[in-house]
Amino acid sequence: MFRRRAPRHSADVTVPGARPGRGLSTAGGPRPHEPAPASGPAGRDPGGPPPPGLDVSTAHPARVWNYWLGGRDYFAADRAAGEQLSREYPHLALAARAERAFLVRAVRFLAGPARIRQFLDIGAGLPAGGNTHEIAQRIAPDTGIVYADNDPAVLAHARALLQNPMLASTPEGAVSYVDADLRDVTAVLARSARTLDLSRPVALIMLGVLGYLEDHGAARSITSQLMDALPPGSYLAIADGVAGTGPVDAAQQRYNGAAPVPYHLRRPDQLASFFDGLDLIDPGVVPCPRWKPDAPGPSGHDAEPPVYCAVARKP
Repeated sequence: MFRRRAPRHSADVTVPGARPGRGLSTAGGPRPHEPAPASGPAGRDPGGPPPPGLDVSTAHPARVWNYWLGGRDYFAADRAAGEQLSREYPHLALAARAERAFLVRAVRFLAGPARIRQFLDIGAGLPAGGNTHEIAQRIAPDTGIVYADNDPAVLAHARALLQNPMLASTPEGAVSYVDADLRDVTAVLARSARTLDLSRPVALIMLGVLGYLEDHGAARSITSQLMDALPPGSYLAIADGVAGTGPVDAAQQRYNGAAPVPYHLRRPDQLASFFDGLDLIDPGVVPCPRWKPDAPGPSGHDAEPPVYCAVARKP
């Protein structure tokens, strides 16, 4: 998974998927098995040594996403790929930042006014500033969070990073990463239940992952199965890139034509259908900058990234 993770979005140069991660690749960038130019000792840029056994000479989508979000857990190849992707497909970095900003506001709402104390974040990718558990546990220290991903590199990085006292769980709460694919609902639920009490309300977070499921009916079915397994009072939070925005559609088509793992955008009305049967929280399904903004954003639709989002409660 690419978080986004298989995601969040991925010709010659491939960055395997990271939140279900996110798939990335770039024409004209480093080729899949060609190391990018090193930057600093051992090619580190800017963090310390990677977890044992990981090849960081090739860009990885989760680390590229981390670079776009201003994190520190990327290396020279990831930075090079991120810069190349931003030039070729500028909507990808914009989407990453818009989704992360929405995540911060959504978790703040869920842990605050909604009083949710359990979170299941699917396709979460690598920890970067403003993680689900950091926001939630700052509000309620006893909150439990499970991050689900199926990318071995993401899991290795994340488990190492969570040993850092700055990213670790509070003593009262719990944080875990589980190895599970979004498509395997049974595994996601079973492994999450080792940390979460699924008889109590849970906030299910799916940012930048649904486009890895090409079939709209299958994507809706998986989301419904997950929500059906959670009790009343649970919440669903989704953010994803949307089709129908002209130049972005064309850029995404070029990307998908070259990517080993394409990412399928949906229309806003299709994204809204994932919330059927749930009670939408105001302002409903809207572009990410318009969901409970902390401050007024730039005026005009042209300034908005092509990403929609919503939060809804299970009655």
